[in-house]
Amino acid sequence: MNWWSTNKLRLIQNNLREIDADLDVDRLISELKQYEANVLMMNAGGMFAFYPTELDFQYVTPYLKKDLLGEAVAKAHESGMKFIARFDFSKAHESLFERSPEWFYRTRAGQEVNYDGIVHTCLNSEYQQQLSLRMIEEVIAKYPVDGIFFNMFGYQHWDYSGNHYGPCYCDNCKRRFAEMYGADLTRYDGPGHELHEAYRQFQEITVRDILRRIQEAVKTVRPDVAICTYFPDYVDIVRKESNTALHRVLPTWLYSASENVASVENSWDDKLVSNCCINAIDLTYRFTGVSKHEVEIRLYENIANGSGLDFCIIGAFDGYPDEANFEAAKAVYQFHSRHERFYGNLESMADVALIKPKDAHALKEYEGLFKMLKESHILFDVVVQDRLAGKLEALRQVKAVMLPAVARLEAGQREALVELQREGIHLIATGGALQQDALSLDKLFGAASDGRLNEKPAAYLNVSDKRLFPSLEKRSWIIADQAFSYTTFEQGADRHMPFIAPSSFGPPERAYGHAESGWFGLGIVKRGGRGVYYPWNPGALYARHGFEDHKYAVIDVLKHLLEEELRLSTDAPACTEWFLHRQPDGSLMLHALNLSGFNGLTYSQPLPLSAIRVELRGLNPPARVYALRTGQELSWQPSEDGIAITVALPDVYEAVIIEQAT
Repeated sequence: MNWWSTNKLRLIQNNLREIDADLDVDRLISELKQYEANVLMMNAGGMFAFYPTELDFQYVTPYLKKDLLGEAVAKAHESGMKFIARFDFSKAHESLFERSPEWFYRTRAGQEVNYDGIVHTCLNSEYQQQLSLRMIEEVIAKYPVDGIFFNMFGYQHWDYSGNHYGPCYCDNCKRRFAEMYGADLTRYDGPGHELHEAYRQFQEITVRDILRRIQEAVKTVRPDVAICTYFPDYVDIVRKESNTALHRVLPTWLYSASENVASVENSWDDKLVSNCCINAIDLTYRFTGVSKHEVEIRLYENIANGSGLDFCIIGAFDGYPDEANFEAAKAVYQFHSRHERFYGNLESMADVALIKPKDAHALKEYEGLFKMLKESHILFDVVVQDRLAGKLEALRQVKAVMLPAVARLEAGQREALVELQREGIHLIATGGALQQDALSLDKLFGAASDGRLNEKPAAYLNVSDKRLFPSLEKRSWIIADQAFSYTTFEQGADRHMPFIAPSSFGPPERAYGHAESGWFGLGIVKRGGRGVYYPWNPGALYARHGFEDHKYAVIDVLKHLLEEELRLSTDAPACTEWFLHRQPDGSLMLHALNLSGFNGLTYSQPLPLSAIRVELRGLNPPARVYALRTGQELSWQPSEDGIAITVALPDVYEAVIIEQAT
């Protein structure tokens, strides 16, 4: 077993500045002990070396007065911590550019990107293709590090200020692209170009290739070293980040940590995920943190979804000008340390699988469905689209699979879904999914698009069928905002939600003339399990605007399909997040997060919630039920199909252990 396989990481990353090269390591270790951290991640090499390197193509920070890396590794180990060495090969000091300009990124005009003396390198250059491996090899040969991490790995088209420069057009990229695709890279100018798919594949293939070579180089010498970066290929630990940015498009994404962890944890069996809670509010403001309540939510979401803990600040703790989050983070780390035997090996008990689409344009639809399921307290896993066929056995355990705006399926993915549907598992597609895949659309959903999309405002959908939409009891129309795909359904399909075509909306005297068009916003076919198809975008509309109409248009149908099969039901408000897992010893672990302190923009102290009733279907009477935070016994009662537990949420998080009778 590898040291990371237990999945109990309590990682702290001190993202050093070059001026931190003489930091007090003893003091840092003392501070980490207060967190009960068991992994330290700190800078080693690449952009700046924090050790006396013998490689003349690696720039040593001029503030280095000792072997900082060597001291930090040794003292971390003395304190029982593992050490992950951080590298960044995406940029290098301008003195290296002056010496070897062929290693560096070039715009279409042939210009380098020099950001305050640090110049963007190119993934296809000698610097990243060969010399980066020599930097790694030097570190793992000289120091007993336990892991290596690569920051900003891959193709970087932006600088730190958010300026976009586009693809690299250096001679290395042009040559390699021509070798792989027989095409001139300089013709490519971004999404929409005929070479866009080739360039997307070019990036994936070349990143995967260098990760493979790094893995071979490292594991041949040190198989005990964990490899970590933001890509899933050829690594042991997939890094994610929960972060904020001042100019990020609203609404704020409340479920950042849950989504980051679940999308890896449920998709790969042989990888860990470490989701980093970034303390700073933005890259431009690294010395002020987000709300401590947001930090708590991120960290608790990490462990409730099956990950460890990961927290990062710029520089050292000593002298950092904002200590507001430190005590909150310490409390979560200490809680995890006391109860770590319950975490890191959680077996899913999900009712639904949500497929994360690979196309960026589909992410709002995906986020909207994610939010709907969370607020409705429906237990679900996330599986990334590329892993759909590989997770077939796990998908057999759920009752429904949801496909938000997935544009097309590979043959293996389609056949996996056909097999699941044949076995009685329901498929639900939203956001006009599979518009670019007529075969899958017909085979799974008995539907066909005529290629037209309504682009006019003031269209509606009729939801007057209260048998199907009981939550919309007093509403007959809901809006369908400019993304309705004109779709026909096979004979025998159940068609619902008549599409009310756009009509005049102004002036008020002319706001009339709306009529049902003969098209429908929902088609349901039977293929063993049902095939449920929405040729419009309820997820994206809910993600952007939050109208509950769009949530109920999906969730009411899902509940109708699953009837009385949902494993968990509760009277808790929508601003709570619930998880249920099986432990290796057969006991169950129920987690709950109180998100009531979030008002859409601001995170504050959550309102205390008490006497929440949670019904768990299919459970026998337990031997014991208790709250992990307090150790108090909880009351439970037999319910019609299982047991009902009364849970209190006075703070942001609680975990309940349900011990099964022998």
